[in-house]
Amino acid sequence: MDLAIVLMVSLLAIALHVVLYVMFRRWMDRDLALSLAGDDEDKRRYMLDCLRRAKAEGVGGRELQAWLEREAARYRPQE
Repeated sequence: MDLAIVLMVSLLAIALHVVLYVMFRRWMDRDLALSLAGDDEDKRRYMLDCLRRAKAEGVGGRELQAWLEREAARYRPQE
């Protein structure tokens, strides 16, 4: 019985750490995209859309910053 409790608590702790890691990673990626946009609301929406595209295209974590910087440089404000 003790072994089952230890196993259950260990699995729950691992699951909690995985969930927290994923959440923090998403928050960091979102903050990165928004920091590249500055205070421009249109560019902020554009960068969040770029972040969604990057995730859909499978852009990895190490490549994400460079990818978002390229997309930020391509941004042209609508007039």
